[in-house]
Amino acid sequence: MKRVEFIEVLDQLLTPWKFKDYAPNGLQVEGREEVSHIVTAVTAGQAAIDAAIELGADTLLVHHGYFWKGESQVITGMKRNRIKALLDNDINLVGYHLPLDAHPTLGNNAQLAKALGLELAGPMELSNELSIPVWGKFEPPVSEAELCERIAKALGRVPLCISGHDRSISTLGICTGGAPDYIDLAASLNLDGYLSGEVAERTYYSAKEQGVSYFAAGHHATERGGVQALGQHLADNHGLKVTFVDCDNPV
Repeated sequence: MKRVEFIEVLDQLLTPWKFKDYAPNGLQVEGREEVSHIVTAVTAGQAAIDAAIELGADTLLVHHGYFWKGESQVITGMKRNRIKALLDNDINLVGYHLPLDAHPTLGNNAQLAKALGLELAGPMELSNELSIPVWGKFEPPVSEAELCERIAKALGRVPLCISGHDRSISTLGICTGGAPDYIDLAASLNLDGYLSGEVAERTYYSAKEQGVSYFAAGHHATERGGVQALGQHLADNHGLKVTFVDCDNPV
């Protein structure tokens, strides 16, 4: 399909105009007008770009793109090398950040919950219909050890667990990526546990002192699901060739 049609399909699906984000959503670097072979990846690092070039793709679709608020505006060094490679090979760079986190079925949170057998129940930010952190229920409840096993099986890595109590996990908050500080919101909602990608030093005390078990499962690992589900949706519904490239990142 035409690039403009491709972006329209994604925009209608992910509704980026609803979100106050930290980077532009949609087309970030313009390449070929025709879109037929898409490489998906979590982040538009050099390895993902090189894979798209090698595979002859016309589009790189990612969760973490470029031009973040607060980053340097000059195009030098690593940024220059990445953008030059995209332009030299006429590859479109398309990125969706918060809209992909929040999508109710294809999003990172939804895909991780599905992989863990967690039934999502609603937003953690109760007054925010676009809440990125969400929470759900396990039926029946699971032990901390069993939840760690489920995370390891789903994501291919053993999570860091900070035990906040000795009961089973019935209710769990989720926010993929960074976001360790939502543990305090989880505590205010009386959730048994909270899961995100990255952990901070202060998270240990929040978990121990507020009685919330915390699970850090990796920023990259927790956000592989959304872009893969989005790619599969494009392949199934629009006949596009989609290849997921997993450029491993232990963080």
